[in-house]
Amino acid sequence: MRKALAQNPNLLRTLIGMGVTLIFLLAYAVYGATISTEYYIYKSNSEEVELELGEPERYYDDVSDSTTWTWDIELNGVNLTWVNLSASSLSTSAVISISNAAGIYSHPDLGDPDAREFSCTDSCLKRNEHLANSTDGTAEIYSLTDPDPALRGTGTVYADSKEEAKQKASDLINTTFEPTNFRITVKENGSRTVNPTVMLTQVNEELSEINQFEVDAATEFMWALAAVIGCFSMVLVPSFTVYFAARAKQRKLDLKLEAAKGALEEE
Repeated sequence: MRKALAQNPNLLRTLIGMGVTLIFLLAYAVYGATISTEYYIYKSNSEEVELELGEPERYYDDVSDSTTWTWDIELNGVNLTWVNLSASSLSTSAVISISNAAGIYSHPDLGDPDAREFSCTDSCLKRNEHLANSTDGTAEIYSLTDPDPALRGTGTVYADSKEEAKQKASDLINTTFEPTNFRITVKENGSRTVNPTVMLTQVNEELSEINQFEVDAATEFMWALAAVIGCFSMVLVPSFTVYFAARAKQRKLDLKLEAAKGALEEE
């Protein structure tokens, strides 16, 4: 290093200049790769509708001493995602169920905001009928026609243009669930003459907007700059530390040599 600096006094300045130039060039490259994205974010509007169930059919089984209430209803299967059932004014040990010939997905933790480490994609089961026991006179069943989260709310697609991204998002959201006939059943102990209060809601999705993924340009550039400076520092700082330490040691030796030379001349 000393020989190189002796031959080229501007070597240190050149190295620092090249390092700073490379830092800004690489930072801009990272920044450009970050903001020039081909990912698009789409959003869908969820329309929740409470359905009119009408009067139920009542069946009393004197053998088991139980009363069964049934409702049959047809839903709108276009972009259908959620089908939620709730019942109140239930007797002790009552059981509610929802059934469909195609099968729907459900789980006891689905719809529970306090559920931990739960994913419907992994845990929900597809069945033709789902049941729930009453607790304190109420019971609920949350169900999905498909557990794929891309079919509702917010998602991302990869595309070369906004038109292509919109088409891909539409292909994901636009679905038709069939058959659309559902049966709601409530089974209670004893001979019941007043039917419980049952509410059924459905949620249908509709693509509302799609935009290219964007980030804060200034913030991303500063992060990219910091990252590249950090990488260069890991390489250059130890080298320059050794260099400056060697220079300091050499100065001390030169001072000692000059002092010794002066002492000899005085003698």
